[in-house]
Amino acid sequence: MENKKTFYITTPIYYPSAKLHIGNTYTTVAADAVARFKRLTGYDVMFLTGSDEHGQKIQRIAEEKGINPKAYVDEIVETIKHLWKIMNISYDKYIRTTDDYHKETVKKIFNKLYEKGDIYKDSYEGWYCTPCESFWTETQLVDGKCPDCGRPVEKAKEEAYFFKMSKYADKLIEYIETHPDFIQPESRKNEMLNNFLRPGLQDLCVSRTSFNWGIPVEFDKGHVVYVWIDALSNYISTLGYENSKENLMEKYWPADVHLVGKDIIRFHTIYWPIMLMALDLPLPKQVFGHGWLLVDGGKMSKSKGNVVDPEILVKEFGTDAVRYYLLHEIPFGSDGIFTNEKFINKTNSDLANDLGNLVSRTVAMIQKYFDSVIPAPTAKEEIDNELISLAIATPKKVEEAIDKYKLPEALDNIWDLIKRANKYIDETMPWALAKEEDKKERLGTVLYNLSETIRFVSVLVSSFLPETSEKINGKLNVELTSWDTLASFDGTKAGTKVEKGENLFPRIDVKKKLEELEKIRQEQLAKVEEQNVQPMQPLKPEITIDDFDKIDLRVVKVLECEPVKKANKLLKLKVDLDGEERQVISGIAKYYKPEDLIGKYVVLVANLKPVKLRGELSQGMILAASTDDDSKLFTVSIPGDLPTGSQVR
Repeated sequence: MENKKTFYITTPIYYPSAKLHIGNTYTTVAADAVARFKRLTGYDVMFLTGSDEHGQKIQRIAEEKGINPKAYVDEIVETIKHLWKIMNISYDKYIRTTDDYHKETVKKIFNKLYEKGDIYKDSYEGWYCTPCESFWTETQLVDGKCPDCGRPVEKAKEEAYFFKMSKYADKLIEYIETHPDFIQPESRKNEMLNNFLRPGLQDLCVSRTSFNWGIPVEFDKGHVVYVWIDALSNYISTLGYENSKENLMEKYWPADVHLVGKDIIRFHTIYWPIMLMALDLPLPKQVFGHGWLLVDGGKMSKSKGNVVDPEILVKEFGTDAVRYYLLHEIPFGSDGIFTNEKFINKTNSDLANDLGNLVSRTVAMIQKYFDSVIPAPTAKEEIDNELISLAIATPKKVEEAIDKYKLPEALDNIWDLIKRANKYIDETMPWALAKEEDKKERLGTVLYNLSETIRFVSVLVSSFLPETSEKINGKLNVELTSWDTLASFDGTKAGTKVEKGENLFPRIDVKKKLEELEKIRQEQLAKVEEQNVQPMQPLKPEITIDDFDKIDLRVVKVLECEPVKKANKLLKLKVDLDGEERQVISGIAKYYKPEDLIGKYVVLVANLKPVKLRGELSQGMILAASTDDDSKLFTVSIPGDLPTGSQVR
């Protein structure tokens, strides 16, 4: 049996965020449409997405929440996977940079580059942007802020390892110039060459010592591998490169395309290719940098308050309406505009009026004129041939557009067929044919042609609107859904019974729905304000310094921690108080897992009279702070370099 052609497509691995917005969703939906289409046309597809889970930002957030970083990212990853399920994303693999096999790969890559002489030790002093995990020189800053995200930066100096980017710069320039399709669109290629490569590359910082939430450098304690080698190598670690997983490198590498946003194209077209060159590995065939989905004239961000929640859109309009807008209204490679009004109008015009009406009118006429049974075609007329010729020609047009990642153009080709079928109804006037007995066969041919055209449409839209395709197939009881059945216009079986069911896309009252969405937005804003600004509880009666001096607060280290049996809210901790081991019962099980606390240095009220709680002795109390509604609680943590038993004043 002949092996299938392979196709490897990736999205960036997402930095864990409590909420992904519709702009983040775009890349993954686009990759999903391409992956589905390639599977449809006979490819063995590997579609990779995932999450980038190490770094200083994650560590800081976790510390603020009083939990360990892994527990924090575990929770966030579930929200990402939940969104991909809602958006009907058919990824083949989801990689996490905290996966053991990935860490194995990263360590070996770092060691290999070091042994080759491409990584060296030095110190770095510059301006650091924590959200972007990037160092900048004074001249690179824009108005004293990060040139990428516009946020404040902080002065940083630390010992680090550096990767010799400059060594490979000329080789990469030559490669880009001799492989014109490597960076697309053309504007991105010119930007990388003229703004970054030709002016001269600086060597890249690839380790950090100011935090420890990362993959350790094996030969130098205290260093962790910095984000670039860690995150970017996911594309090959998932294929078993230098780890214990099944080795799929020969099958899938080099990747056919990395789909990335324009804000991270530099990392994927300069840092990543140079890493691959240093490892003597082939470069991906193409990196495609798409634009942003803009709201109110700017990129979506929480700080601007213009974030659009994809879950709300899906709940209100359905997954396929959201997918359609993303795939059709953003010129691939350029920026697109999102407004609720534009989104609703497009849903009404393209999905309800064009596609929805075509299907509902056809099914209704088959029900009315042929007792719900698709009739057999007879002799064709010239007007039939026009529709049939367009149907036969459309799959090739769609495939050519997909191969160039022109997703809006691919959908336009499908909609040309949909619009032609609607026009065909107006031209043939089935309702008039039904009034004449001698036109029964002609009416049957018209309705068969419409049914077969809809089958073509269903197969063609299945990659973009998978749920809609399934609904269409259910209405017309379509059996033949493979790509090769589009080679001839005869896949619909005469005698098949149709089922009307609900409309694919009911028409939306624009004014009413806009008012509803605005109400939802206002409720969300009020909820955020309420969460961020809570009224403070009244202060307790004043005490004197003598009263405060009675409380003895001490630093202790948590040695062991486990749940108290038959007590959902209680944890049993064993703590070290300057060599003395104590047992403390604490009502923090709602907020912490036992493993989150082991090894932490916390503050103990050491002179509290011992009591028994649920039959367990408690020799003190862990100091913690909570919100007034108890929705959040944080233990008071102390740096580990302070000896246990130290007094907190």
